[in-house]
Amino acid sequence: MYAFLVLLVIYFIDGLSAQSGFVGPLAHVYSPSLPNVVTVRKYASVMPYHFFRNTSRDSSAITFGSTSVPNDTSFALVDKADFLVFDPERASGTENWQESLSEWIAKGKQLSPPPGYLPQLVVDLNRVPPSLSEYLSDPPVYAPNGGTFHDGLIYWGASGGNNSIGGMEQRVGLRTLDPATNKSTTILNNYFGYHFTTVDDLFVHPNGDIWFTAPGQTSPLWFNRLTDTPPQLEAATYRFRPSTGAVTIVEDSLAQPNGIALAPNNRTVYISDTGAGSGSISPFLPSQGETYNATGKRTVYAFDLSEDASYLTNKRALYLSLDRLPDGLKVARNGYVVTATGKGVDVLSEQGDLLVRVQTNYTVQNFAWVGENLTEFWMMGRGGISRVRWALQGQELN
Repeated sequence: MYAFLVLLVIYFIDGLSAQSGFVGPLAHVYSPSLPNVVTVRKYASVMPYHFFRNTSRDSSAITFGSTSVPNDTSFALVDKADFLVFDPERASGTENWQESLSEWIAKGKQLSPPPGYLPQLVVDLNRVPPSLSEYLSDPPVYAPNGGTFHDGLIYWGASGGNNSIGGMEQRVGLRTLDPATNKSTTILNNYFGYHFTTVDDLFVHPNGDIWFTAPGQTSPLWFNRLTDTPPQLEAATYRFRPSTGAVTIVEDSLAQPNGIALAPNNRTVYISDTGAGSGSISPFLPSQGETYNATGKRTVYAFDLSEDASYLTNKRALYLSLDRLPDGLKVARNGYVVTATGKGVDVLSEQGDLLVRVQTNYTVQNFAWVGENLTEFWMMGRGGISRVRWALQGQELN
């Protein structure tokens, strides 16, 4: 029996030493003065056996940091970090790491208003400390989703549709808001009579065209309960020209187009596909939760924008989401692509390499740069609002 145990121990030790390619530790603290910033060595591309990452099948997030790596204790640093650095050299443009999780802002507030609820929630940055309050435009906009600022106006994708909400009928489409007068205007609410299923995200091109994503089959937890009609259109991305009223479909190969963003050079468009998360298309079924399949589409794609800014070419996969789904999507001033993925935000190079990840304790859905130099970065999502101050600048919105 003793000899058998000795052989078993020798076999186990030899098995670890025989694994080629692994060089530990996988993770280490970025610097002693920044214990919340952790560097992941060579993307943890070779892990010591036996490692295993579980697969989420519902709304709970199985994060990268929750991967079981019992034979490298350094990996425990990953789950506890606020920032993960994967490429220290190129991540240098995002340094000056500071994070302030502003949980106090959201205390006692429902960050995902229920169906039929008109007011939006607004973070007032003019107050110290910032405050969270309800906001109503005139007339109210039902369930605004993605948005941007252009030429003095706020542009919203309105995701709610109902025969009678706040004493009026509203349908999914595009709205503008004049912050000076508080007046909102509907600029699009149909495609040749068909209701849009939802408008998820948008950007405004310098020529005034609005590019927006309109997913099809979406989660009954939120989107499908916001409208009183079932989907009538396929999932697609559109270009809308306010000057003529023309709506043109520009992309329909993605399972669920979600985030959309324009590069600073105005020649590359990024769109995320969140087909890995879906739900019933019927608004009359009871809530069944979101079905998540990690083998489904959870990818950011890049496209070339034509010289006349009218169509897309050269579709290519850019990034497979580290965690959950690539939701909110924007491009920093230096061309880095930033996307909200599960409990955090990923910063990518223009080639799709993951450089930095910001980690939160809630699912991030969208984010925005603010401040004089556009280096203050606010994230928001299911159950939380956070702020990061760093050197990565957002694009100026004109």
